[in-house]
Amino acid sequence: MADLTQSPSLTLWEKLPKVWVLSAAILGLVFVLDPEHGVPVLTGTFGAMAHTAIFIIFAVLAIGFLKASGAEVLVAEAFKGKETRMIFLAAALGGLAPFCSCEVIPFIAALLAAGVPLSAVMAFWLASPLMDPAMFLITSGTLGFEFALAKTLAALGLGLFGGFATMTLAKTALFADPLRDVQQGGCGCSSSFKGTPQWRFWQDETRVAVFKATAWDNLAFLAKWLFLAYLLENLMLLYVPASLVSSVMGGSGVGPIVFGALVGAPAYLNGYAAVPLVDALLTQGMSNGAAMSFMLAGGVSCIPAAIAVWALVKPRVFAAYLGFAFVGSIFAGMIWNVIA
Repeated sequence: MADLTQSPSLTLWEKLPKVWVLSAAILGLVFVLDPEHGVPVLTGTFGAMAHTAIFIIFAVLAIGFLKASGAEVLVAEAFKGKETRMIFLAAALGGLAPFCSCEVIPFIAALLAAGVPLSAVMAFWLASPLMDPAMFLITSGTLGFEFALAKTLAALGLGLFGGFATMTLAKTALFADPLRDVQQGGCGCSSSFKGTPQWRFWQDETRVAVFKATAWDNLAFLAKWLFLAYLLENLMLLYVPASLVSSVMGGSGVGPIVFGALVGAPAYLNGYAAVPLVDALLTQGMSNGAAMSFMLAGGVSCIPAAIAVWALVKPRVFAAYLGFAFVGSIFAGMIWNVIA
């Protein structure tokens, strides 16, 4: 255990909950510059959160259960056997397992050190930030079950695309000597339980404590980001003309889908906060395909997910990661635009 007495004290800025501060600042500007709409924006934000509260609570409890039971150890089973099998299972588990981006770094570092092919790791990397049980529930509650299912399938497809493309190009200069010199580390959010999962975790006081801590941490995380996201959604619906959005991102052509993928990265907050934003954009006239490409490209290239890759591989491999995400997002958007 670290000696906390030797740790430097945090400054006031470091102690501040920055997401809540940003939300308060935005609300403050609304009340000062447009007081007529201040209360409606605030009540609309709380109303939207109440609408998805049941999904948020269920997601929080599910994440706590998976952590407390130690079910994450099952993910390691994806990285055994033939390379093609590893790619399929890595993409599937990457899109379904509740990994946070910081715990992906030590997990993947250990796999790479053990000689797991980069193709399977690439499949896991691409699928992992796009979907997990909590994100599926929140996406389903806001954008509908069909969109959530389509995004899940797109996440798996993107992982497979990147995995098999990496396997095909494994002997080229692009993927030669791909790894940086890294040290394993973590953020403390991964499960400390090893071995066979204990599904009846409530029989173990240590696991119960993990469940409570995990549930509370995730509730606080989701609350701050979703409040900001629903706040921005209400402001977007209020101030951004629908004609502007529909003219840029509407229609059935390829252009809006490509544009959605291009703006996904800079406009993306995180997988949870993006859901209300996309809901607002769809209301304003964004095409279904552009919405899908926006969420996929933005999810893969958002800062937490990108750092998990950048920390472990060389820049050319990182560029390939972003390239696979961009191309795959456009194809997924085109398919969704046709069938939605």
